Amino acid sequence: MWKYTLTPHSPSSPTTPHDFSSFTPASVSEILKILSNCPNKQSDSDPIPTWLLMECASVLVPTITNIVNFSLTSGQFQHILKESVISPLLKKSTLDKDELSSYRPISNLSVISKIIERVVKSRFIDHFTSSKLLNPYQCAYCKHHSTETALLYIHDHLINVIGSQKVSCLCILDLSPVFDIIDHNILITRLSSWCDIHGSVLSWFKSYLSSSSFHVKCDNNLSSFHASSCSVPQGSILGPLLFVVYTTPLSTLFCSLSLYNHLYADDTQLFFSFHPLKFDSSISHLQNALQHISSWTTANLLTLNSS
Repeated sequence: MWKYTLTPHSPSSPTTPHDFSSFTPASVSEILKILSNCPNKQSDSDPIPTWLLMECASVLVPTITNIVNFSLTSGQFQHILKESVISPLLKKSTLDKDELSSYRPISNLSVISKIIERVVKSRFIDHFTSSKLLNPYQCAYCKHHSTETALLYIHDHLINVIGSQKVSCLCILDLSPVFDIIDHNILITRLSSWCDIHGSVLSWFKSYLSSSSFHVKCDNNLSSFHASSCSVPQGSILGPLLFVVYTTPLSTLFCSLSLYNHLYADDTQLFFSFHPLKFDSSISHLQNALQHISSWTTANLLTLNSS
C-alpha cells in the first residue's frame, strides 16, 4: 500500500501512461469544425468580431490552421494569446454584492487562443483515455460524469451498506478557491511525472501557463494589465482539465486511507461505512485521515475551506 509522505507531488501515478511528447497536427477540416461551433462572442483583444471570422472562414481557416500547428510544433503559446479580460461574475443572485468572495473571476479570451486550446484538449483527452489516467471518481469536466453520476454512485453505496446493517459517515470537503491558486510548478511536475508528458508537449504547457496577464473590467472601467503567477483561467478551455490533473492524486490518497470518495469539481465527498459497535474507532480513523488530507492540500498549496 502507498505510504503517505509530505511532499508536494506525492503520490505517483498508479498506472504507467504512454509517452506523450508531440502533438498530432490539426487539419483544415478540424479547425473549420471547431470554428463553426464557437459561440458568437469575442474578447476585447480580438482584432475582428467572431461573426466576421465565421463569415470569412473559407478564406481564413487555412491561415488559422497554420497558426495552430506552429504553436503545437514549436511548443509555444504566444504571449498575446495569454492576455485576458476578467469580468467579475456573481456566483449566486442571493450573495452579498459588496463581498469580493461572492464573485467568480471569468476570463474572456481571444477566439484564436480558444481554438488552439480545443485542439490541445482533444489530444490531451485521447492521451488520458488511452493511458487510463482519467479519475473514475471525478465528476464535472469529464464526459458522461455529471451531478447525476455522482449522486447515483453515493446513493448506491449507502443503500448497499444499509442492507449490511452498517452506518455511514459522510464528510464534505471544499477546496477554496482552487482555480485561482493552482501552482504552475506543481502542475508542470504533475503533467510530467503523473501523465508522462514530455518534449514539445510539455514545452507547450509551460509556455501556456507562464507569463499570462489580465486586466479587470467592471461596467465600462478597465484596469491596467497585471501579471498572473499562478492559477488557470476560469473561462478557458483547458482550465477545468488542468484542475482535474492537479487534484487527481487526491483519490489515490483517499483510497490509501481506506476512504470511499467522489469529487465534483472542487467539492469532495468522503464516506466510509462501519458497524455501530466500532463507532468511536471509526470516527477516530476519519479524524486522522483528515489530518493527512490537510497536510496534502497544504503541500500542494491548496486551502481547505473550513467554513
